[in-house]
Amino acid sequence: MKNIYKLIGAFMIVSLFGCNDAIDIEQPGRLGAENAFTSVADLQAGLLGAYNFLDTTNEIGFTAAFTDESTRGRDNGGQNVNIQNFNLNSGNGYVSNIWLSYYGAIGTANRIIAAAGSVDSSEDQTAYDNILGQTYAIRAYSFFQILTYFSTDYRDDSALAGILVTAPATDIFADVPRSTNGDFYAQIESDLNAAAGLITSNTNQTFMGQDFLTALRARMAAYRGQYTVADGHAASLLASYPIANQAQYVNMFNDSDFTEIIFSLERNRNDSFDGQGLTGGGWAGSLFAFIDSSAGGGPYMEMSRAVFNILDGTSDVRLTTAFNAGDSTVDTGYDGNNNYLNDDVLLVQKYPGSDGQPLMNDLKVFRSAEMLLIRAEAAASASNFTAAATFIKQLRDARLGTAQPIPSYANQTEAFGAILDERRLELLYEGHRWVDLKRLGDMGGRAIDRDAWECSFLAGCTLSNSDFRFTLPIPLSEVTANAAVQQNPGY
Repeated sequence: MKNIYKLIGAFMIVSLFGCNDAIDIEQPGRLGAENAFTSVADLQAGLLGAYNFLDTTNEIGFTAAFTDESTRGRDNGGQNVNIQNFNLNSGNGYVSNIWLSYYGAIGTANRIIAAAGSVDSSEDQTAYDNILGQTYAIRAYSFFQILTYFSTDYRDDSALAGILVTAPATDIFADVPRSTNGDFYAQIESDLNAAAGLITSNTNQTFMGQDFLTALRARMAAYRGQYTVADGHAASLLASYPIANQAQYVNMFNDSDFTEIIFSLERNRNDSFDGQGLTGGGWAGSLFAFIDSSAGGGPYMEMSRAVFNILDGTSDVRLTTAFNAGDSTVDTGYDGNNNYLNDDVLLVQKYPGSDGQPLMNDLKVFRSAEMLLIRAEAAASASNFTAAATFIKQLRDARLGTAQPIPSYANQTEAFGAILDERRLELLYEGHRWVDLKRLGDMGGRAIDRDAWECSFLAGCTLSNSDFRFTLPIPLSEVTANAAVQQNPGY
C-alpha cells in the first residue's frame, strides 16, 4: 500500500503516502532530512518544495460545483455531475487532493523544521530565520485548511479535525487517530508565534510574511466566532491594503495589480501546476473550460444563472471580471427552454490567463476585501448594524464605481444575510462559498440558492447547512490504511 506522491527539490526527498496517507513512509535507501538539509541553501530549496504543495484549485473547483456558483456547461461530458447532484463520498478526487496536498506540505515542513537545528545558520542568519519562519507559516496554514474542510464545527474545540503530525514519522506503520480542533488551534497558534518571531519582512505577496500571519489569524478568529480578535487583525491589514477600484480589480485578476493582494500562490509557465486539472491541481481556469474562456474554448462549467441574475444589468465590476460578456450567449427566455445548455452559454473568465497562457492565473488566498467583510461580520456579531452596513457600502461603492445607498439591518439575521450575499459575489470562484454557508448560513438565513430551472435537471436545488456534506469525508485511502482514524458522520 505504498505509493510515491511527489519528489521534492534537488535532494530527491520523497514524500510517500500509503498505509497512512498523513504519515510519511520511510523507504529503504531514502535520503533522510539530516542528510538532505546541510546548508541554508538546502533549506531554501526545501521551502520551495513545501510551497509547491500548496494549491487552492481543489477548493475552488469543489465549491463552484457543489454550491450555487456554477452549473453544467455546453461542452460538459459528465464533469462534476456527482458533485452537482450532492453525491459526495470518501473516494472523491477533490477530497483526496485537498487531504494529500496539505499533508504533503505538512510533511515537508516537518522535515525542514527537524533538520534546521543541525544546519549552520551563521552563513546567513537572516535568510535562515526567514526560511524557518515561512516553514512554520506553511504548516500553520496547512493545518488550518485541513481543519476547515474536515471538521464538523469550527467553534467546537472538542470536534475532530485531522491528524496532528508535527515531526517526521518514527513508526511508519502506526495507526494514528484524529486530533480535536482545540489541539489543532493550539498547534496553529504555536506555529504562527514561531513564524512571527523569525520572519523579518514582507518580501512580496507570493511569500508568507508578517501580513500573511495576520491575515490567517483574522480568518481563523472569524471562523471560530472570536470577532474582537478577528476585527483587530482585519483592521490592521486594511490600513496597508486598500480596497481596489474598478480598474485595479480587473487588473488584479490579470495578475498585473496587487493593491488588494495580501498573499497569493504564484502560477507560471513550466511550473508544477502548468497544465489542465479537472479536479484541481492545474490552471484555475481549467476548472471551467478546456482551452480558454472564449465561446470556442470548451466551456464545461459555466456561471450559474443564480449568480448571473443578481449581477446582470448592474455596473458591478465583479460581473465584467468573472463573466465573458463578449463571447457568451444570453438567452432571456432560458427558463423553460429544454435546450438551454446550447442557447444560454454563460462563460466564466475569472481566470482568463496570464504570461500568454490562457486559464493560468495566480491563486488569490488573502485579499483586503475579505478583511473588510470580516470587519462587517464582527460588527454584526456585536449588533453594531450601522458599522456593518458602512463596511458593506464601502465595498459596494468600489465595485459598482459610484456611491451606493447605505443599507439598513434590523437584526443580526438581516446583517449576516447581507454579508453572505456580498461574500457570494466578492469571493466568487475563489473557494469560499461552501465554507461560508457552513459557518454563517443559518445565522444569515441563507443556503445553497440554485436557479430553479438549472437545478430541475439535477437531483435537487438546495441542501441544509447542517447536512453532513458540509464536512468532507476523510479520504478512502486514509480510512482503509489507518484503523485509528474516525470517519466523519454520514459517510
